Amino acid sequence: QTLCGAQHPQKGQTMSRMQRLGAISLHAILLFAFLASSPGVVFAQDVSVAIPQNSRAKSYGSGWECKRGYRENDGACLAVKMPPNSYATDAQYGRGWDCGRGHEEIKGSCVSFKIPANAFLNASGDKWECARGYRADRKSCSAIKVPNNGYLADTAYGTTGWECNRGYRARKADCVAIKVPANGFLGNASYGSGWKCERGYQAINEKCVAVKVPENGYFVEASYGPGWKCNRGYRAVNKVCVAVSIPKNAHLDYSGNDWACDRPFRKNQNDCKQP
Repeated sequence: QTLCGAQHPQKGQTMSRMQRLGAISLHAILLFAFLASSPGVVFAQDVSVAIPQNSRAKSYGSGWECKRGYRENDGACLAVKMPPNSYATDAQYGRGWDCGRGHEEIKGSCVSFKIPANAFLNASGDKWECARGYRADRKSCSAIKVPNNGYLADTAYGTTGWECNRGYRARKADCVAIKVPANGFLGNASYGSGWKCERGYQAINEKCVAVKVPENGYFVEASYGPGWKCNRGYRAVNKVCVAVSIPKNAHLDYSGNDWACDRPFRKNQNDCKQP
């Protein structure tokens, strides 16, 4: 009876209280929406974190960072001490500055480059380069001496700065004519003899010797070997091409110059035997 007879608020009182709470919530929502839509209204942000002078909010994450030209020191952004002819960098380590175009860092100062005669400041502005026809020699630019039958070369390697015309080969400080033997012609390679033999000839002892192709053979381009091969069905024996003797139950192999047994036969010296 005690449980069933407990006192409860009347139904009318409960509904009245719920209605009052709903009305208050509805008014709060309408007021927030009105303020949010009104021009010039800015809601307060969290200002609990103090941002020092000469700093800015980080572009990602939370917190702040010092502006270019300033470094963090005990919660403050202090100006980086920079020498004349320098500029501030965004690096958070190191000295915090670099020298401007045409200057180099020497003992904490930015000193202008001393550009020698026949030189110019490069595109990046961090060093000088010699003009065409000159080569860097310590702190100066020396003229390149081009020999007869040679020309200036714009190469990033080598020490001469010049190359020889076609038909000539560099030898010390000169360009020497390449001696091409009979039945030969000038090559394009910068190494080797500088010449090649015409088709049908082979280089032997600085000469172009005619290749003797045996009967049932053909000429091949090769820098080594006899310079010829046997036709299919023939094999090279000494300096001639001999017909391949194929035993029973056999056939020419993939090379065409030897034989192999048919399946399921197996090679047994010069014959094909049953397994």
